[in-house]
Amino acid sequence: MKLILQVWRQSSPDEIGSFAQYAIDTAHPDMSFLELLDVLNEQLIAQGETPVEFDHDCREGICGSCGMMINGQAHGSQAQTATCQLYLRHFADGDTLTIEPWRARAFPVIKDLVVDRAALDRIITAGGYISAKTGSAPEANSLPIAKEDADLAFDYATCIGCGACVAACPNASASLFTAAKVAHLSLLPQGQVERQQRVQAMTQQMAAEDFGDCSNHGECEAVCPKGISIDAIARMRREYVKSLF
Repeated sequence: MKLILQVWRQSSPDEIGSFAQYAIDTAHPDMSFLELLDVLNEQLIAQGETPVEFDHDCREGICGSCGMMINGQAHGSQAQTATCQLYLRHFADGDTLTIEPWRARAFPVIKDLVVDRAALDRIITAGGYISAKTGSAPEANSLPIAKEDADLAFDYATCIGCGACVAACPNASASLFTAAKVAHLSLLPQGQVERQQRVQAMTQQMAAEDFGDCSNHGECEAVCPKGISIDAIARMRREYVKSLF
């Protein structure tokens, strides 16, 4: 199959970027989207041109590295699918695909499709953990947890930190990411000790990173590759209010 790619090219954070058009004649429906970019880069290298920079790692929908906008949608149009697990069978022969990096002030472009998502790491560093010395924590199975709570905590813990929620949000809010981290620990006994400090520290760090505020558009839930519910944000807000008293 043949595909036309409109790819954002930007050589450095300080340079002005623009779209470049490329034609791929050897695409196959069973290729993943990242394999398509591999084919493009092989073609560019053979022509003596600079390959397109894009983030990737596991290619199994786990690490969250491969995020990009595809035809204006974070990770593309396939629901609950990371870019690395999006296959070309979902496109038609002759389609034109527009590929861009995440667009958010808190995610500055490094080069081409690669953005700096370290702001999410700093939110985690602010409190997205439990303080326990290595080897001193009790065996997890020794702490009884209601199945409903365990299942919900696991749902929130599936967040892979890809940043799609930020890229899709009209306000570039990181509320769904932060809420998922706050919520899954607040549901578990291990997370109770630092519960109040955690939600305050993480939300304060989120604001300091220049993310926008949540205004309940719901775009974050729509594009999340793990299908994390916007209910997490409501839970985070309740946690924050409780922490003030």
